[in-house]
Order: sequence, then C-alpha cells, then structure tokens
Amino acid sequence: MAQALKEVGEEFRHRRKEMNLSLKEVENSTSIRAAYLQAIEEGELSRLISPVYAQGFVRQYAAFLGIDSEKIIKEHPEIFNKKVVDSNDFSYGIGTLETRSHPGSGVKAIPNAVWVIGFVVILIVAWLLARFLEVI
Repeated sequence: MAQALKEVGEEFRHRRKEMNLSLKEVENSTSIRAAYLQAIEEGELSRLISPVYAQGFVRQYAAFLGIDSEKIIKEHPEIFNKKVVDSNDFSYGIGTLETRSHPGSGVKAIPNAVWVIGFVVILIVAWLLARFLEVI
C-alpha cells in the first residue's frame, strides 16, 4: 500500500511539474491546502483529515491535473480504506468519561442579579436627576 501511495503521489507531482505549477498555484486553483497537496504528492494520505477527505482531495487534484481519478481509485482501493480499529485496542483517555451538563448551568444567579440591580439603580438615579434639573 505504501508503494502504491508513493507511485500515485509521484504521478501527481510529475504532472504538476509538467504543467509548470507550484503548490501555491494549485492551492489557489483547487482550494486544497498546500500541506494536503504535499501530503498527497509524498504518498502520506495519513496526514489528511480522514480517508473520505483524502479521496475527495485526490479526486479534485486529479481532475485539476487532468488525471483520471476513477482509474486511480479503482486500481488502488486500499489507499482510501479507513483503518479498522480492533475492539481490544480501545483505551480510556482523558475526558473519555466526561460528564456534560446543561449549557446554561454555568450561569450564576448572584452576578446576574447584581447587574440587574445596578442597572435599576442607574435608571432611578437618572430619573431623579432629570426631575431635579426639571428636564421632565
């Protein structure tokens, strides 16, 4: 599989250089980050977000370069297969047993009450000042 990835990546790099394009130019044309394009060319699809993104990026990059993406996917289906995780390999990491609460549960009533009381006091003072100055 690693050899197939390298071959596909070399084909992409060769075609890009034939077209006299930099990774930045391809990035601007395809909206695929240069780091992802470089990962494809180096045959390191594991650096991409997921196998689904890898397949989409390869399709889009191949179409841009004029390469038959369907042929690549049919010839090398193992490249895009998602890694199967063995159930025995599951490990409990930090946050695995994290409890989640209601989104508003962090709101405290006392600070909110202080703000409301402060606002009401300011309104009363403004009203009294306006009456004293005979504005109202």
